[in-house]
Amino acid sequence: MVSRKTVAVIGGGVAGLAAAKAFDEKGHRVIGFERSHDFGGVWELSRSYPGVQTQSPKELYRFTDMAMPDAYPQWPKGPQVHAYIHSYAAKHKLGRLYQLHTDVVGMERRADGKPGWTLTLESAGRTRKQDFDFVAICTGQFSYKNIISHPGQEAFIAQGGQVMHSSEYTDSETARGKHVVVLGGSKSSTDIAVNAADHGAKQVTMVYRKNVWRVPYFIGGINFKHLLYMRAQEMQFNSWGRSPLQKLFAAVTKPLVWANFRGLETMLKLQLGLKKWNMVPDTPIEKEASCSLPLVTPGFFETLKSGKLNLVQGSIDHYEGDSVVFTNGERVKCDVSVLAVGWKLGVPFLPEAYREKLMESDGQYRVYRLSVNPDLPEVGFVGFNSSFCTILSAEMIANWLVRYADGKLAQQPSAGEMNSNIDMMLNWRRKERPAAQVYGGLCSAPFHFKHFDELLADMGATKTKRSNPLAEQFSFPDADAYGEFLASAPKYQAG
Repeated sequence: MVSRKTVAVIGGGVAGLAAAKAFDEKGHRVIGFERSHDFGGVWELSRSYPGVQTQSPKELYRFTDMAMPDAYPQWPKGPQVHAYIHSYAAKHKLGRLYQLHTDVVGMERRADGKPGWTLTLESAGRTRKQDFDFVAICTGQFSYKNIISHPGQEAFIAQGGQVMHSSEYTDSETARGKHVVVLGGSKSSTDIAVNAADHGAKQVTMVYRKNVWRVPYFIGGINFKHLLYMRAQEMQFNSWGRSPLQKLFAAVTKPLVWANFRGLETMLKLQLGLKKWNMVPDTPIEKEASCSLPLVTPGFFETLKSGKLNLVQGSIDHYEGDSVVFTNGERVKCDVSVLAVGWKLGVPFLPEAYREKLMESDGQYRVYRLSVNPDLPEVGFVGFNSSFCTILSAEMIANWLVRYADGKLAQQPSAGEMNSNIDMMLNWRRKERPAAQVYGGLCSAPFHFKHFDELLADMGATKTKRSNPLAEQFSFPDADAYGEFLASAPKYQAG
């Protein structure tokens, strides 16, 4: 039996709820903090833009012990995901663990000499401090807006123009009768561009820097989950830690892998008409595949064909009067400028000295198993890694993290072992797979199976593969199966 800890869980999105459940069911005293008024994180309704839906099918976007309702569509809408998250919190009575409207504004090592941290908390205009034995940081990739501005913006707003971050586009009526410019090439930008065009915008212009491969929900009539989310497909990418035999096999099969990806690219070009819209990327899809690979917004290419949406490759140079001038010199009238420029990944409440230990000079994070840093004791991260199966990934890491915190991993790593692995992963990202550097190197896609294999091995799970070898090789990650795998790990209880 391990000693009972007082654990802070920062964040009330899917990662925070997964962490709260994992530590609570092991017998620890959990106190969760959510700065907003509600659970849900990016799915909290006041943060969601109209029409938002999951990128992953509902079978991949779920907790292991709770499937999404049968009545939900294959790609649930934002309010449905929000309701699902609330149902999960209610099922496990997680609301009793959380303090809403409470923001963590600082943390420092405990002054009493005991292991752990003192958090500085703000709530209802008051500041207080509280000690914790362990802190699970679950604020994720999408907590802090990336705020940018361009020359002439203040004058543009003064004459009646609107400039907003994509998360602030929460009402479709914002676009009605307006000239809308959307900056960015992500799925959120295409979602908002299509939404604005569908809701009466006079004209929508989307400006983006580079062409990227976009995956439709159905490739040649086949749900993409049956084509891209497979262990067999994952093995075609250059993963980390390959043995000499695996490297030899990769060399032998390289022509077949090359042909497979060229065939996929050809299918995407034909199905989406990428050449017509000058949207063919320069980078081979197998080198680019990562968490930044967006899905095609339903209706995007149809909106292009209708003329309601125009594309400009470049960026905003400046605002001038009631117009936006792009870096290619083109000028368009603009009433509403939506900046779909993403989020800042960071931990602003962590002391600078520790942030320097956490992040390399090129922005890559030093984390073992995408969760812990040996130089940050009694701290772990859940949900910082991007993934194509976000909820399952958060739950897997949360279960790994509580065992790590309790010294109950079957393979409990030393600081030296963690640093060695971190250095290996950094070298792999920088030299062998540059696409893996997106989001600070915290993207586990497209290597979900390999990442989960490592976590399960660390936890000592006795079952790590489905009994049907064909299903294991040629089917997407099964949440129910991973629930069984987690249950096969050694049991223990804090007290």
